[in-house]
Amino acid sequence: MKKKNGVFRRRVAPLLVYWFYRLLRLTWRVSFDECPSFRAALESRQPVIMAHWHGDELALIHLVVRYRIATITSTSKDGELMDEVLRRLGAATARGSSTRGGANAMRGLITHCRRNGNNVSFAVDGPKGPIYKAKPGVFEFSRLMQAPIFAVSVGVSSPWIFRRAWNRAVLPKFFSRVHVRVAEGLPAVTRELDPRAPELAAQLEQLLNDGRQQVSAVVGCERP
Repeated sequence: MKKKNGVFRRRVAPLLVYWFYRLLRLTWRVSFDECPSFRAALESRQPVIMAHWHGDELALIHLVVRYRIATITSTSKDGELMDEVLRRLGAATARGSSTRGGANAMRGLITHCRRNGNNVSFAVDGPKGPIYKAKPGVFEFSRLMQAPIFAVSVGVSSPWIFRRAWNRAVLPKFFSRVHVRVAEGLPAVTRELDPRAPELAAQLEQLLNDGRQQVSAVVGCERP
């Protein structure tokens, strides 16, 4: 029985989730508000960091090809499922977390950026919260890669909200309007700055919270 459950989780479940997500995505009405410097960086293939809150990833992962995304996935069982789904959608991934394999995951992201021209997506309050509090990882990566950080927000007109999850993850329902905003964030963190500086976290948190208010107004649905 355990063997069958293991096969289902590793092979069948990711496939079911992938096809359900693809079907769901086909019904969404997606719009974009991308700042000019972000579009210029994409065109010139300069690496950028896309910072967002942890609960937004389900509304954003359909954009992995558009933005050439590489990201970190957890080493947990749920992370294994998400890793497989992301790869099927076209993302590059590195496995790890702040408590296990974090250094290897960071090296994997650097390789994706330098060798393959990927950009990096960071759920900045992950992997376990506290919610809406930026962790140092995104600033450490910015300093290593000398890559600017852009603040990404997503508004959903009709969301499923996973209220029991610590991150209050949001998945757009069928035929939702989804509005994605990529705004100016922070310049590349210089080598003289401490990635753990509270001022950096406070600036990024403010940018992301402001962005959430703006996208909520566009779609007419305020996030909890």
